[in-house]
Amino acid sequence: MNDLARAEFRRRVETGGPLMIPHCPDALTARLCEQLGFDGGYLGGGGLGLSLAISEALLSVTELARAAAAIRRRSALPLVVDGGVGFGDAVHTTRMVWELEAAGVHAIELEDQVAPKRASHHRHVEHLVPLEEMTGKLRAAVAARRDPDLLLIARTGAVRNESFDAAVERCEAYFSAGADAVMLLPETDGQRAAAPRLLSGPVALLTSFDLHTPEEWAELGYAMVIDPVTGQAAAFTALREAYEAQRAGLPSPRPAAESFAVYEGLQQLAGFEELYDIERATTEPGT
Repeated sequence: MNDLARAEFRRRVETGGPLMIPHCPDALTARLCEQLGFDGGYLGGGGLGLSLAISEALLSVTELARAAAAIRRRSALPLVVDGGVGFGDAVHTTRMVWELEAAGVHAIELEDQVAPKRASHHRHVEHLVPLEEMTGKLRAAVAARRDPDLLLIARTGAVRNESFDAAVERCEAYFSAGADAVMLLPETDGQRAAAPRLLSGPVALLTSFDLHTPEEWAELGYAMVIDPVTGQAAAFTALREAYEAQRAGLPSPRPAAESFAVYEGLQQLAGFEELYDIERATTEPGT
């Protein structure tokens, strides 16, 4: 990966927010997000765990790095990857950074839950590690990266598990340990408005874009607004509606001719034309 791409992404996070970053589980979606002009894509552990039907807690670093590499191989879209709890202690976190940096990602999110991560995280049962343990993992992550422009985002679950004030304190400690940005999961409108004003560095937010207008997001002062939910929910809802109708012997909501047209159009989005050019130049008669 060109180091300049990470440097430019870092510059925009530090000076040009809010960057709007939607759910981006695969290369085709990344190419769509790039075409639409989004600022980046988010490969979330929750989304990947759901797609594999195993939960985020059971993902391996190899599966995550493989998914990230597949996206980066076919898209220039800046990629933020959810590294979860780093897959273990500081040593495992080190290996996670190696793998994701080699995959070409622009930013890695690391959170302060226990390792191994528990599946009950999905039903909002979380257990935080002591502050000292998380800062140790962050320092290891900083030391592990080869490119200093690879962003490290420290995420805390302290708002839900301790208090909003405790979350702010943890975030400041994470900045001191080398985090480039933080994330603290506000639970109220007031907390969401206060967080960027209270913290000394860039703040990222996991939410739905639909909660505010673009102008309102800019006024709030977040460096990154990440929506891990809307895209996956929309895609699955459309899939379920179509399959439920067809299974009931009814036509799906989209006319067949339109579905075929969309399917054919995906070839262009996926970049197949460059492959066709290779075949034209090497296999077709008279070339």
